[in-house]
Amino acid sequence: MTRVVAVLVRQSMARSAPRGVDARSWLEAVAEDTYEMVSGLELVTPVLVTSVPGLDEIVWPGTEVISIAEDESLRSILGRLGGDQAAVIAGDAPDLPPLLVGKLFRELGRAQITVSPAERGGAVALACGLPAPAWADPDLDDPDLVATLRAQAPGSRMVATTPGWHRLRTPDDVERLDPGLEGWDNTRALLTAR
Repeated sequence: MTRVVAVLVRQSMARSAPRGVDARSWLEAVAEDTYEMVSGLELVTPVLVTSVPGLDEIVWPGTEVISIAEDESLRSILGRLGGDQAAVIAGDAPDLPPLLVGKLFRELGRAQITVSPAERGGAVALACGLPAPAWADPDLDDPDLVATLRAQAPGSRMVATTPGWHRLRTPDDVERLDPGLEGWDNTRALLTAR
C-alpha cells in the first residue's frame, strides 16, 4: 500500500507571523518544520503542495512539489495526489507529533475519511483512500469540518476523528508552542532571534 503525506502551504499562512518576525521567513520556517516532521515518517512519501513560489528550497531533493492556486480546493488537491491513501497536513503545524499522522491512517481501516481536528475549529490534518470519496468536499479551514463531512457522508460511520492538535493561524498562536517538545527547530530559531 502506497501512502502519501502532503504538507499544504498557502500564502495566507504568512499572516500568522508574530510581531517582529518577517512574514516570508515565518511562513518558510513553519512550513519547513512541518515538512521535516513528515519527511521523517517511515513508509510514507512526502509531498509539498503549495501556492507559494520558491518553496521547493525547503524540501529534500526528489520530493514532489505540487503548485496550486491559493484558493484551490482540498478535493482538487487530493485528486492530484498519487498512491492508495493520502493525508494532507496543514503547513502551519510545525510541532505536530508524528504519532498523530499514523493514527490518521490507522483509522482508515474503519472509515473512509479521518480528521484530526484543530483547536478553535477546522482541522490539522485529513486522510482518506484515493481516489477521495466522491461525496466529500473537505476544507481544513471549515470551522466545523467533522460535522460538515458527516452531513455529506451517505453513512454515519464514514468519518472518523483522531486526537486533535493546534495550528499557528494568528500571531498569538505561538503561545501554543511547547519549548519542551522536540522538533520545530526553524520556527524556534526564528522566535529566539526576534
